[in-house]
Amino acid sequence: MNGLLAIRAAAAVAGGLLFCSAVVAQNPPPQPRAEHVEIIKGPALEISHDDLAIIRWTTTNPAGDDDHYAVIHYGTDPNDLSLTTKNHIRLNRAHPETIFRVRVMGLQPQTTYYYKITSMGYNGVSDGVESTVQHFTTAAAGQVTSAFPAPE
Repeated sequence: MNGLLAIRAAAAVAGGLLFCSAVVAQNPPPQPRAEHVEIIKGPALEISHDDLAIIRWTTTNPAGDDDHYAVIHYGTDPNDLSLTTKNHIRLNRAHPETIFRVRVMGLQPQTTYYYKITSMGYNGVSDGVESTVQHFTTAAAGQVTSAFPAPE
């Protein structure tokens, strides 16, 4: 019985080595970066609670690294957007457009925030696109505001 168990264990290990390859587990190389990235929708407030907001926008696909970041620079003064937050996304190589979303947390209720958005690859290199300064107002304490238009 122990001999049969040892044979099965050896077969499982050998099979695992035969059918598992480091090449299979690797990510494909990055696509060439797009020469020009353009914001084609937004940015706009998707939803706001009294202490957080989600900003959403769509660009042409920036290509390059599959791992990207949606970035927002914000503050309560349109001339001082010194706060920054970012969210990780993965590009879909098959889509000509990319939807970016950023969750901004730690906000104050019923406060107007000004912001501009951009995006970058995982290495911190900008995609070369940036919005003009926009604004939103957080919801009142205990309230939620849904502001992004329904999908078309």
